[in-house]
Formats: sequence, structure tokens, C-alpha cells
Amino acid sequence: MTAAAKTVLSALEMGRTMARMAHEITEKNPDCSQIILAGIITRGVPLARRLADKIKTITGVDVPCGSLDITFYRDDIQSKGPDLNAGRTDISHDINGKTLILVDDVLFTGRSIRAAIDAVMDIGRPGRIQLAVLLDRGHRELPIRPDYIGKNIPTARGERVRVKLSETDGEDLATVVEGA
Repeated sequence: MTAAAKTVLSALEMGRTMARMAHEITEKNPDCSQIILAGIITRGVPLARRLADKIKTITGVDVPCGSLDITFYRDDIQSKGPDLNAGRTDISHDINGKTLILVDDVLFTGRSIRAAIDAVMDIGRPGRIQLAVLLDRGHRELPIRPDYIGKNIPTARGERVRVKLSETDGEDLATVVEGA
């Protein structure tokens, strides 16, 4: 962490936040057997798995969890160049008529979520799509609003939000870096 980085979620706070979000999901969706979680690659995937584990602890229901790659649905794909780092969508359960909850680490302009919705529609037709994000930093460019928010964090447009997860980075930590 650099000197200009400000911690917005410690590991302990992140754990509490994820537990709260899981409770909110179970309250809004009483029949958890109709839920499928889809984590947006990269950090949305472990967050979705964490939520699925917490929902199982709360309700006893084993909620299916998959991964969603949005690389080829992004509206800025032309500017990314030839070095695209595409992942693999892996949603093995039938999403038709179900409540699909998209999970991501940071919500910013809303463009990634728009791409995720497009990707989902190529897979099937869920009954509802909900959105769970660990951090909402504002600055929306599209009319996207999350159903479940871990934490709202005010940021300047030029700041960068960094989320580290133990599964991908060896530690749980969320920071805001100035002037990145």
C-alpha cells in the first residue's frame, strides 16, 4: 500500500460486509433455491462464492455459483487492443426464470454491468437480475443501481479503487489511491 492509499475496508470489515449482504439477499429472496450467483471475472467470482457460502450458512440452501466473462461484451473492446485477457464463462445451471444475482467488486460507471447483462441474455432469460457490489464509488454513466451494496465510498473521478481478495491477491483489503 502506498502512502497515498486510504483503506476503505479492512479484512475484518470485508467479512462483516459480506455477511450483511448475504442476509440482505436472503431477506429479499425468501426462496433461495431460485437464486443463482454469477461473479464477474475476476474479483466478482470469489465474492460470489463467499456470498454463496454465507447464504448456505444462513438458510441451508446450496446456491449455485458461476463465473461470467464480459470481455467481448464491453463497449471499449476496440480500445483494448490485441492483448485481451478473456476468461471463461461458467454458469452450469439453467438461469431461465431464476433470480440471477450479478456480483462484482466495484461499481463505477455502470458499463461493466451493462456488458454483464448483455452476456447473461446470450445464456438465457432469468426471471430477475439483481446486482450485488462490494463497493459503490459513484460516477455512473448509465442508469445502473445495485440491489446490494457493501459500502458506498465517495471518490474523485481520477482516484482508483483497489480491491484485494485472499483468493486472488493473498489478502483482503480495499483501498482508494489518489491520482492514479
